[in-house]
Amino acid sequence: MKKILNIIFAITALALITSSCVKDLDTKPIDPDETTAADVFDDPASYKQILAKLYAGLAVSGQQGPSGMPDISGIDEGFGQYLRGYWYTQELTTDEAVIGWNDQTIKNFHGQNWGASDVFIAAFYYRIFYQIAAINEYIRETSDGNLDDRGVQGQLREDIQFYRAEARFLRALSYWHALDLFANPPFVTENDPVGAFFPRQIRRSELFDYVESELLDIEGKLMDPKTNEYARADKAAAWMVLAKLYLNAEVYNNTDRYSDVVTYTEKVINAGYKLEDNFQNIFTADNDLSQEIIFPIAFDGFSTQTWGGMTFIIHAGIGGEMDPAAFGMDGGWGGTRTTSALVRKFYPDITEEGFYSFYGGNGSRADYPLLYCPGNYQDPQWTPSDLTTVIASVGSNESYEGYLNLIENTEFKFTPSPDWDHGDWGDTEPADGVLDKGGDNIKVAEAGYYKINVDTTTLAYTVLKTTWGIIGDFNDWAGDAEMEYDADSDTWSALVDLTEGTFKFRANGAWDLDYGDTGGDGILDQGGDNIVVPEAGTYIVSMKLGAPDYTYSIVRTSFDKRAMFFTEGQTLEILDIGNFNHGWASTKFTNLTSTGTTGSNLTFPDTDFPMFRLADAYLMYAEAVVRGGGGSSATAVDYINELRERAYGDAGGNIAAAEMMEDYFILDERARELFWECHRRTDLIRYGQFSDADQDHLWPWKGNAAVGVSTDPRFDIFPLPDADVTANQNLIQNPGY
Repeated sequence: MKKILNIIFAITALALITSSCVKDLDTKPIDPDETTAADVFDDPASYKQILAKLYAGLAVSGQQGPSGMPDISGIDEGFGQYLRGYWYTQELTTDEAVIGWNDQTIKNFHGQNWGASDVFIAAFYYRIFYQIAAINEYIRETSDGNLDDRGVQGQLREDIQFYRAEARFLRALSYWHALDLFANPPFVTENDPVGAFFPRQIRRSELFDYVESELLDIEGKLMDPKTNEYARADKAAAWMVLAKLYLNAEVYNNTDRYSDVVTYTEKVINAGYKLEDNFQNIFTADNDLSQEIIFPIAFDGFSTQTWGGMTFIIHAGIGGEMDPAAFGMDGGWGGTRTTSALVRKFYPDITEEGFYSFYGGNGSRADYPLLYCPGNYQDPQWTPSDLTTVIASVGSNESYEGYLNLIENTEFKFTPSPDWDHGDWGDTEPADGVLDKGGDNIKVAEAGYYKINVDTTTLAYTVLKTTWGIIGDFNDWAGDAEMEYDADSDTWSALVDLTEGTFKFRANGAWDLDYGDTGGDGILDQGGDNIVVPEAGTYIVSMKLGAPDYTYSIVRTSFDKRAMFFTEGQTLEILDIGNFNHGWASTKFTNLTSTGTTGSNLTFPDTDFPMFRLADAYLMYAEAVVRGGGGSSATAVDYINELRERAYGDAGGNIAAAEMMEDYFILDERARELFWECHRRTDLIRYGQFSDADQDHLWPWKGNAAVGVSTDPRFDIFPLPDADVTANQNLIQNPGY
């Protein structure tokens, strides 16, 4: 006999898969080894087992993992998995993600130039309606009439009422996805006839009403928040979908329902969920322990193996110089990265040359001519080959400079090569500041940090002791904030409260020697332009001298830790979408636990996908307040600042009400908090910035242009698959396709 989990799908889920016509569901099998639904439900345990399969429909792609018996045909089984398809449509179409692969039409998502024959769009469309068809049959089979016929009574009957409510939630969830993505899809419920027929098409506003009515009806039939088994729906999950529905009501049916958003997010917020103290722990292999997640798609390294879902999200995001083991995985697929538009939500002034333009650069010693400075201050002493004690000629013009940290009673010389075989220079007593070939050791009595200058044409040299400080707008250019020297890192640094404005580094409290940054390239220039600080805050300001190039950094002591990116070997801007090293990679999801141990399987992660979590409810509440839905502005600001205090580690990133009211603050904050969690496309559409966007909301390679261009508004809705429209005379294609 085939596995029980095959049964309900083998006899029901052909519905809508290829032609939007429902097959005859009452046919008894000729093969005595086949089993019908009537046989299945003779086993009382099957009611919960098949409900589990309905939940698994969001996580797996077929009847055995990770592949081999797919639920839908015509596409690679991994591509056809529910979460993977949803992630494609919600993330790849936006500023949050690109993918480097050349699989059929997959790059059309980010280019926003798909058509009605797109195989990936069709795959997710059929996956949605596969899920709905299976749920419809479960609801039919658990009707009061069928339960009476089977004599189901007592506790099992009571439990089944909860199961039916959960199944209806799952169907409402999938119909919300269809409403959001396809607008006007075919429509079938358990009340439609069992047999072959062409489903009718439902208009978007009518489908809105249906999803709303279903969720309101089951609200009192679901278990109370946090009382159901993990990863099963309860009242709070229904409230989240209702809040999503109402938040986007102006898009769906041109009605203002923001007061309802306030109502239902308040229910969620007051239901006992808690923000995770550590943001990263929401995305780890043991995130099933999180008190923040309201409704997850659950994954397990052995029980829910799939080439979609979290297997895809984590594997595809690993490539380049990333170490798969650092994410608890056995390899990377080198596919998905972010765009600079997302990065700039965290770092508005970022440049390719430096991690931040105002945070200095990644300058390093270039291939300048060097002079070597062996002496007794080195360890080991008198080592010409020590490249940490050299000076350099930036202009390759016989003029050398650099900084040495010298001990008391230092003696040293200069050599033109990293050995003693090509001569040396000293200064024969009495020392006169002019080098002599083979001369006496140069002597410096006091320990300190010295600037060394040598002109190999005139043989003149200088040795200047320096201490360093910072002066600028933050102290009205009066007096220096002293910097401390760390010999181990050869770095000067200071903790400084900087104001918005500019500053410079200077030596010895005077203007005889100062450094700025001309051109904002992160490399210090003697007498250069003032260094810009665009935002007030407490910073660790550091300066690294040694041999040129001289560099600096200004790092806020509190910064947004939601900026979870991998940058080593990655460029900020994407010149070639097919090159994984173009665009920063995301490190948000991992198959490591919160304690750093690896998940149960190196290929298939244990990490659950947080479809709905408390932080999202906070941000929806705040947005509804800003849009005039009532509620409390002060409470909304508090909610946002709770998220930002978690992100920054302190109040350094907190906002005031005026900032919350700015046109796109909450849209951008949602990106910072929720990127790669399947919200972005819907958010951008709600703000009118998805297709025909303003200049500030274009992103690289949107519309297949490197700088990004606006696209046709038809792309706000996906097309119904051509094959379905052709087969079902009741369907009318969405506008523009």
